[in-house]
Amino acid sequence: MTTPGGAPAVLDAVRELLPTLRERAQETEDARRVPEENIKGLQDTGFFRLLQPRRYEGLEASPVDFYRGVRLISSACGSTGWVSSVLGVHPWQLAIYDDRAQQEVWGDDPATLVSSSYAPMGRATAVEGGFQFSGRWSFSSGCDHAQWVFLGGLVMGDEGTPVDFRTFLLPRADYEIEDVWDTIGLRGTGSNDIIVKDVFVPEYRTLSFMDTGRCFGPGQEVNDAPLYKLPFASVFSCSIAVPILGMAQGAYDAYVGWTKERVRASTGGKAADDSFNQIRIAESAAQLDAAAMQIERNIDEELAYVERGDKIPMALRVRVRRDQVNATAAGIASVDRLFESAGGRALRAGTPIQRFWRDAHAGRVHAINDPEKVRVMFGQFELGIKVQDAWL
Repeated sequence: MTTPGGAPAVLDAVRELLPTLRERAQETEDARRVPEENIKGLQDTGFFRLLQPRRYEGLEASPVDFYRGVRLISSACGSTGWVSSVLGVHPWQLAIYDDRAQQEVWGDDPATLVSSSYAPMGRATAVEGGFQFSGRWSFSSGCDHAQWVFLGGLVMGDEGTPVDFRTFLLPRADYEIEDVWDTIGLRGTGSNDIIVKDVFVPEYRTLSFMDTGRCFGPGQEVNDAPLYKLPFASVFSCSIAVPILGMAQGAYDAYVGWTKERVRASTGGKAADDSFNQIRIAESAAQLDAAAMQIERNIDEELAYVERGDKIPMALRVRVRRDQVNATAAGIASVDRLFESAGGRALRAGTPIQRFWRDAHAGRVHAINDPEKVRVMFGQFELGIKVQDAWL
C-alpha cells in the first residue's frame, strides 16, 4: 500500500535503515550481490514505490526525492545504492508503457521489480503482433532481485539494416541470467549477463527511443502526472550519477570520522590539526553540495515546464546532461581528494574509504557518465550546432 506520509516518510525510514546497510556493506561485496535482506528492508521503507504510479500503489514523488533517497543509501553501501537507483527508477519508465504491460508486471504484485540493460545488443524482427527477439546483454545490475527486465535492441528491416531502436520488456521466464560479475568495484551489484534466445515480445511491451526522446509514451493516457512527461534521458542519466555522489558522501563521512581519531605515525601529531586536511574537507563538502543542488534545480525546472503545459526547452535538457556528468566528476574528485590523504591504514580490506573509492570509480565508467561526449554536446548546442543524440 502507499506509504503514509509520502516521500518524507520514506526518506525518514531510509535514514533509519542506513546503519544496517552500512554493517552489511562488506557482506554485500563478498557475496557479489545485494543481500535479500537489504532489498526487503528498502521495500518496507516504500523506496521502490517513490516513482511508481498511484494506480499501482506508488507515490508519484518527484525525482528529486528519489535522488535524495539514492544518495542516502549509497552513502552507507555503494553497491546497494547503485542497485536501488537502477531498480528504483524503472517504475518511472514502466509507467509510460502501454497499460497492458504495467498490468502484467504490477497487476498481481505492485512490489515486482524490473532490472535492465539498455545497450542495443538485441536483434528483433517484426512479426504479427510483435517481435522475435534474441541477444546477450551485460551489466544488468540487481537482476537476481527482479522478475522482469528492460533490454535494448535494434529492429532489423528486410535488408538486414536497423529501422528502429526499442526497449523490450521481458518476464523472467523468457531470459537466462549468467553469473559473470567479478570486479574490483561495485562488486555487490550482481550486474550479471542476460541471455535471450528467440522469444516473442508483443509490441505493447516495447517502447521506441524515438518516442521517449520526445517525452511520449502510451502509458501517459492512464498516468497523467507531470512526472511521467519528463525526458527519459534526464530522469535515467541522473539516476546513474547520484549514487556516485552518495558514495562520495560516504567516503566523506568515513574520512571525517577517521581524521578525528587519527594520529600520524611519522610525527605523533593529530591529523585533525592538519590545516591541509581541513581544507580537503571543506572543498569536498562544498563540491558535493553544489553538484546535488544543480541536479535538483534542473529537475525542478523541467517539472515546472511540464506542470505549466509547456515544452521543455532543449537548452535545459542539455544542461541536465551537462550537470549530470559534472556531478559524477565532482563525486570522483571528492573521493580522490579524501582518499589520497587518508593514510596507509585506509588501504586495508574492509575499510569503508577504500571501498567507496573503488565503487565510485566503477560507477564512473558507466557509458552515461562519460563527461567528454556530453560536454561536447553542450558546447555544440551553445554554438548553434545541431545536436542529435538519443540520450537527450
